[in-house]
Amino acid sequence: AYFGQGSGPIHIDDVLCNGNETLLLDCDYEPDHNCAHFEDAGVVCGEAQCTEGDVRLVDGSTIYEGRVEVCYSGVWGTVCDDFWGTQDATVVCNQLGFSSEDAQAFSQAFFGA
Repeated sequence: AYFGQGSGPIHIDDVLCNGNETLLLDCDYEPDHNCAHFEDAGVVCGEAQCTEGDVRLVDGSTIYEGRVEVCYSGVWGTVCDDFWGTQDATVVCNQLGFSSEDAQAFSQAFFGA
């Protein structure tokens, strides 16, 4: 468990991908396992090319929070907080497929530079 041990159920074991699958569950695997969380798998990937208008959250403590970055001209960059508010946060949450019900806007580099 290079990135730390998870908790909760272990869903799959003995994963054998050929590298061309679209989804992990397209690979061969066993749904029954003989594992403990010290064996949890990890991965490091190269950064994906961004598509114009994509947004992401960076440096938060969960995937649901962080500094807002936007892809512009093929490069990730930050968003200035001038006029930044709850409505803007709502759009970001919706674009990322997250609930925007309790969207909160933060400014002044709250999540770091």
